Amino acid sequence: MSHNAEKYNRLIKQALNALNHGDKLVARTLAEKAIKESPGKEEAWLILAALATPDASIHYAKKALEINPKSTRARQAIKWALRRKRFNKTTSTKRILVNRRLAGDAYHTRKHFLAPYGMILAAILFIITFWLSHPAITLADDTQNGLNSLANQAPKATLTYTPTPTFTPTYTPTPTFTPSPTPTNTPTPTSTPTLPPTLIPTWTPQTPNDPIDPPDAIRKGERWIDINLSKQMLYAYQGKNLVGSFVVSTGVWNHPTVVGQYHIYVKYRYADMSGPGYYLPNVPYVMYFYKGYGIHGTYWHHNFGTPMSHGCINMKTDEAGWIYNWSSIGTLVNIHY
Repeated sequence: MSHNAEKYNRLIKQALNALNHGDKLVARTLAEKAIKESPGKEEAWLILAALATPDASIHYAKKALEINPKSTRARQAIKWALRRKRFNKTTSTKRILVNRRLAGDAYHTRKHFLAPYGMILAAILFIITFWLSHPAITLADDTQNGLNSLANQAPKATLTYTPTPTFTPTYTPTPTFTPSPTPTNTPTPTSTPTLPPTLIPTWTPQTPNDPIDPPDAIRKGERWIDINLSKQMLYAYQGKNLVGSFVVSTGVWNHPTVVGQYHIYVKYRYADMSGPGYYLPNVPYVMYFYKGYGIHGTYWHHNFGTPMSHGCINMKTDEAGWIYNWSSIGTLVNIHY
């Protein structure tokens, strides 16, 4: 038995042991190391399929099936991932209906809130119209004095409106209809220089206002990515240490970026992206972390700091190259407001 085969078997055994003890992060890390030793064996791919999101599970299970077309375990893994995907889609649809109902209630509340102002505006317009249609009133002092006397006797209307605080529902973005671009591994054009892993672009570090503790799944010194949708910022961490911060553009209101914790499941140096009304060839430094949602470079706009995308995380191309070379498959992506 070769040295690589011995190391592969040892890693697989350790990964299965970690999985049995519920330590998913250690199991995933060991499986990734096993793939680097022997990418042509199915066991490590099946372990990743058991730990990943539904779309990533399908990807890993299909890879195992390509290696061993007769694998019953790979076929079962694909069926299991498809059932999870259908369940998640049904749950998301229910959340969307609830959010729409809450948004409708808020709209009617705002209509009632504006009604008194409409009445006040109508009264002012009536007074101006009456004044212009009776110019003689401004020419007769005694008539004017009589009107002033009547005005002093009449009760004065209070025009100050004190609005009552209304309930504003908190909208939680959910994976609504967001086109999932099909990643296509496109050969690197010879005319486009590849960013060396050692080249770090120049940026102005922006430290978060509040210190961020690593998620529970992060081990000491492990690399992970934090994305703050409110600030339109991406932060690169190694354990508790901030090593990079970048201004980004995330999803617009009708195509919001998903929130939660995900893991990068595939990386492409270049990939084509398409959806309703757009086609983007050779998008650089693409890293998908959930379905068609990914982090990637951007050559079609420079309006960073403002939501611009269909749900992906748009970055400047050189900064996307840095985060692409810094991270790896399995790196945690934590997205929040």
